[in-house]
Amino acid sequence: MMIRSAGLVTAIALMFFVVSLKTSAESSAQESGRRPNFLVIIADDLGFSDPGCYGGEIATPNLDALAAGGLRFTQFYNTARCWPTRSALMTGYYPQQIRRDSMPGAPKGFGGRGVRPQWAQTIGQYLQMAGYRTYHSGKWHIDGKPTENGFDRSDEATRGPGFFDTNKRGERDPDFYRTVATAQHAIDCLKEHSEDFAGQPFFHYLAFHAPHFPLHALPEDIQRYEGRYDDGWDQLRNQRYQRQRALGFSVGNLSAMEPDVGPPYAFPDQIELLGPGEVNRPLPWDELTSQQQRFQAMKMAIHAAMVDRMDREIGRVLDQLRAMDSYDNTIVMFLSDNGASAEMMVRGDGHDPGAAPGSAATYLCLGPGFSSAANTPFRRHKTWVHEGGISTPFIVHWPAGLEAQNEFRSAVAHVVDIAPTVLDLAGVQRPDFPGAPPMTGKSLRPLLSKDGDSLHDEIWFCHEANRALRQGDWKIVHSDKGRPFPYRMVEAGDPNESNWALYNLANDRAEQQDLADTYPAKVQAMSERWYQLRDQFLVDSSTEIVNDAKP
Repeated sequence: MMIRSAGLVTAIALMFFVVSLKTSAESSAQESGRRPNFLVIIADDLGFSDPGCYGGEIATPNLDALAAGGLRFTQFYNTARCWPTRSALMTGYYPQQIRRDSMPGAPKGFGGRGVRPQWAQTIGQYLQMAGYRTYHSGKWHIDGKPTENGFDRSDEATRGPGFFDTNKRGERDPDFYRTVATAQHAIDCLKEHSEDFAGQPFFHYLAFHAPHFPLHALPEDIQRYEGRYDDGWDQLRNQRYQRQRALGFSVGNLSAMEPDVGPPYAFPDQIELLGPGEVNRPLPWDELTSQQQRFQAMKMAIHAAMVDRMDREIGRVLDQLRAMDSYDNTIVMFLSDNGASAEMMVRGDGHDPGAAPGSAATYLCLGPGFSSAANTPFRRHKTWVHEGGISTPFIVHWPAGLEAQNEFRSAVAHVVDIAPTVLDLAGVQRPDFPGAPPMTGKSLRPLLSKDGDSLHDEIWFCHEANRALRQGDWKIVHSDKGRPFPYRMVEAGDPNESNWALYNLANDRAEQQDLADTYPAKVQAMSERWYQLRDQFLVDSSTEIVNDAKP
């Protein structure tokens, strides 16, 4: 067995590892007895404080019930963006290790949205080989097709650019709404499983597109929130923060608004299409015109409606689990792929300013004002690696296996931990791929019984021009407040490279007090460590396994 950088995996090698994986997984599964089912639910662009159980005013009774009957994590991280988080969730590796996000120095094709190495298998592949039935509903956003990467059934519920999915002629199915369709596919898969595969455990990956832009919602859902946000984002942030404190969250202070920080990418011509009610900065609410206030409040109402509908659809899926007597032995995990988004653009079929807000003919984005409120109490948004971009709600619920109910977990964990946790709880032994890096993620099993020390000595972040490293309670962050599109990676030695901020998250989770000037040696040591890990990930991403021995 040997390793070749950027080599091709031969057919013999692939067969060897598949046989090895199948044998090891089946052996481990046979020893595990009755195995749990899994339902992993991921939202898209959901803010940390959007669910009611995380301080939000949006009606999320199904998520709230899962939290009340299980665990809520308060320091669980994602990768700041949709496709990197999904690849990390599915494989247990940082996306940069497996060519699914960029980093400084990565060769062409080994970053961004590249093809994973053969050793970066998905949870579905491991579980499928161990006798699980595997299902995927909703967004994929990983290289390859789901059915070619470990899933028996898949439906991305996508017919066009929006949630009503109009075609180029403006025609649409009046009964189609993407969030409903995604949940219905999950329900159909579960019904089929109950009828035809009741003797097998299942793994279901339910990936909603909501509440990602465009802001499209059903009229009856919007109606429930009309007028709710007329007092603005400043007041909403304070209300959510006070609610978090009352719930018992240890999240430190509330971050200050950053009125000079707008969307991560500047599309002024597209923003102009949205009309005089649009604003691309989180200015103090009382500085907005009445027209702008009405427009912004309506956008937040649509965002809330999308979250509300997602929760209702999650409820339908949970009802199906109850109907097939699988609810108690199904481990449900819920998270978001990144923080709420400050992005503002017009895509798809464009935007008709005369159409009803939230309807198929519109293309609205939440923007940085209410995105800041959605990410309460943290700073920044999706794409940034400040806490607002990388902190996700994370709920774990398992009646048959969890004694803990309505408990918090403050240990630091990351989306890379989901894959090893699922394999651990399923009793599936991941075989070694000699020479390939071990999974970066760690099993969360120790934290399911009681809160404890963090699973990781350090957590590394990199997305576009943004980078960070967390070691214990210390975190360094490097980013620009605004950057041109396309972005530019900052290399070591660049004059801007010294622009690291340092925060102690134990008492400053909101990243308000930069301690870089007070502890320059710590900044130096942590920034050097960031590059050491980057160098290791460059090696990992270029590693392919070639089997030269005969099977």
